[in-house]
Amino acid sequence: MADDQRAWESVLSHLERALLDGSLAPGDRLPGERALAAELGVGRSSVREAIRVLEVLGLVRTATGSGPSSGAIIVAVPGGGMSALMRLQLAATGFPVSDIVDTRLVLETHVARHLARISPDLSAATSLLDAMDEPSLSEAEFLALDQQFHLSLAEASGNQVITATMAGLRSAIESYVTAGAHAVGDWTATCGRLRDEHRGILAAIADSDEDAAATAIRDHITTYYDQITMEREQNAQAPAAQPR
Repeated sequence: MADDQRAWESVLSHLERALLDGSLAPGDRLPGERALAAELGVGRSSVREAIRVLEVLGLVRTATGSGPSSGAIIVAVPGGGMSALMRLQLAATGFPVSDIVDTRLVLETHVARHLARISPDLSAATSLLDAMDEPSLSEAEFLALDQQFHLSLAEASGNQVITATMAGLRSAIESYVTAGAHAVGDWTATCGRLRDEHRGILAAIADSDEDAAATAIRDHITTYYDQITMEREQNAQAPAAQPR
């Protein structure tokens, strides 16, 4: 069993190197099972197992038969598989929310500093904030735009690993942010504060003030987390309503 596992992992390693060095790219067809097995000195069953893993991760699609659409074709870059794998790991493991928040702080303060240093195109983030100003947005709609705003900053940084990591964290972030919003007593006031904080983050980046940008996004993340933690504790301690 261990030998079989090493065999299919060697196939994955070979394909990963090919993706990273550019010899394989999205749209390319993988070599056939027989060719890969002979090249790597493994059984065809190991090649099939490796391709199934890549398919589950969303890196390839497979089709039977013959012709230009048959076989295994690469449909995504490695970052997509990394994000999918992270989402599965987070869902299966159930890491503490505090760990998710701490990870956000590390990643997003770095992103904010970097963006303030390089003066990127922030039109995507600005458009999202404009959409968040719509007063008729439901809580769920607002929070979906909020998460897309944070992801758009990671994308603007140009760091593909950070972008993939943020995309992988998205479901876990949405989970605690949404659950916390349900506990907030005055959502309208909280929503207004979040809008102002978002604008402040972009303003600091536009001013090329690295410290202010990092502080703004750190305060934005921690203030909301502290608020929902406090309000959920208060709700839990409140006496239950007596039945009439």
